[in-house]
This record gives sequence, structure tokens and C-alpha cells, in this order.
Amino acid sequence: MAGNSQRKGSVRRTSKKPAAGSGGRVRRGLEGKGPTPKAKDRPYHKAHQAAQQKSKRTDKQPQRKPRQRPGSEAEWIAGRNSVVESLRAGVPVTAVYVAEGAERDGRLREAFKLAADQGTSLLEVSRTELDRLTGGAVHQGLAARIPAYEYAHPDDLLARAEEAGEPPLVVALDQVTDPRNLGAVVRSASGFGAHGVLVPERRAAGMTAAAWKTSAGAAARIPVARSVNLVRQLTAFQEAGCMVVGLAADGDVSLPELTGPDGLADGPLVVVVGAEGGGLSRLVAETCDQLVSIPMAHDLESLNAGVAASVALYAIARARA
Repeated sequence: MAGNSQRKGSVRRTSKKPAAGSGGRVRRGLEGKGPTPKAKDRPYHKAHQAAQQKSKRTDKQPQRKPRQRPGSEAEWIAGRNSVVESLRAGVPVTAVYVAEGAERDGRLREAFKLAADQGTSLLEVSRTELDRLTGGAVHQGLAARIPAYEYAHPDDLLARAEEAGEPPLVVALDQVTDPRNLGAVVRSASGFGAHGVLVPERRAAGMTAAAWKTSAGAAARIPVARSVNLVRQLTAFQEAGCMVVGLAADGDVSLPELTGPDGLADGPLVVVVGAEGGGLSRLVAETCDQLVSIPMAHDLESLNAGVAASVALYAIARARA
């Protein structure tokens, strides 16, 4: 009888479940599992591993710093003489850095004393670190950090004159790229009663460490403003009631005529000084109300920008007095 055989090897089936292989027991295993994942999403696929490596390399790359405008970063004064002279001149040094093991000579001891008297931080770092901070400059084991210069707005120069109850006197520089000339002009402007100095934002010197040092601390007493467009700003000064005169070797009016009894030196005035050799640019010269020459005894082509500004400011100061 089927199912009752007693012979060896026979099996009695008592379960009502279908046998393996009939599709019942493994039916769920045969069901669909959705769409096949992309190669890069499979953990053990080469494409997935390559994507992970690329992601790690991207994370390690340094982020590009945003481009900063000139004058927006701190600057460094490197070298023992330069640091000592800057501290003597009253340059606003925020910290003095000395290299470990640097030879203690007279200049280094004076720098330490000046820093202590002015309350300036004195930090000792490794020579390698000082090389990195100063960009590889020849620092002789001593460097100083100065903050980024905070430029004034051109309108602030006229406001300063108004607060003082005086007719405005502003010095504008055109194409002057030497920071030492800028520092000399700032020093003369402060000494002869000007209310500020105006410089273009591009293709012109800014208030760097060299300009600070040449100004002998005058940059802390007189504002320096920056203009995106010098011609446009000179026009704005004219609309505010100022007379704009440019110093030029071939000027129509001489400086003594400008500062004489019948001159206009005692009124609101903007003096524009050009670069040595190149002089004033064409557009700036055309914008000026008058071009003024400085008479000289010999046939000298031009004066240094700092010297020319000093001569003109001295004559204007005498006329106003």
C-alpha cells in the first residue's frame, strides 16, 4: 500500500507542506528585490571604492581663500634696523617677534626696550616659524607685525575740515607707486595743516609698512582715504566747492601766483601730485581747474612727488597764515 512500505530506505511523508524544490518553501527567495543599485552604490564594487577615495582627496584639499582687497591683511617689518626705526617712529606695531637663539646686540636690546615702553607684545618663535611668517624675508632674527591700515572715506576729509572750522586742504596722489613717497606726502600733509591725503585704489602705493615708517608716525594723526576712481572723486570735490589744482612742470600758473595776495590758496583746495617723470595722467590733468608749476633755478625735469608736495603745502600754509 502506498506510504506503508516497511522496506529499508522508504520515507513516510506526514507533512502537508510542499517539498523543497516545488517552489513553496523558497518562493519568497525568488521574489524580486527591486532595481539593481548603481555600481558606485555597491559597497564592494570598484566604482564605489574609487568614489570614496576621490571624496577623501577633495576633503584634504585646502579651501581657496577669498580674494582680499589691498591693505586688508596685516603686514610685516623684517630686519633689526627696520624694526627699531619703526618703533622709534611710532608705527602701530601689534607684536614683535624674535627668533630663538638670536644674537643679543644693541639693536635687539633697544627693540625690546621700545616694545616694553609701548606695551607691545614680545614673542619668541623658532627661526623656521619666523621665516614662514615673514615670507622668507631677511629678518635677522627680528620682525614686527603691523595691522592692516584702515582707510578713511573721501568725504571724511571734507568733514574733518568742517569740524575744525577751516577751508578744506586735501592732497591727492596720481600714479604714485612708491610707498616711501606716499609716506613723505603724509608727513608733509600733517605738518602743514592738510586735512587728509587721497590715493587711488589701483596702480598706486598704499599704506604699507614702508609708508608707515617714512611718515614717521604722521599716518596716525592724519587720515588717508582711498578712491576707486580718482577723476570721479576729484569731480565730487569740485561739486563740493573745492578748487582742484595739479602740480605740473608746464603749468599755466606758477605756485607764487597761486599763493600770492590775489591767489586762491586760502579757499577750499585740493592739490594733485603726479608721479615723478610721468606726472599727471591725461584725464586727471583735464579735470584739474588749474595746472600749477613750481619755479626752479635750473632746468630740472621734475621733483620727487614727496618733495613737490612739501614745497606746495609749505607755500599754501604760509598764504593761509
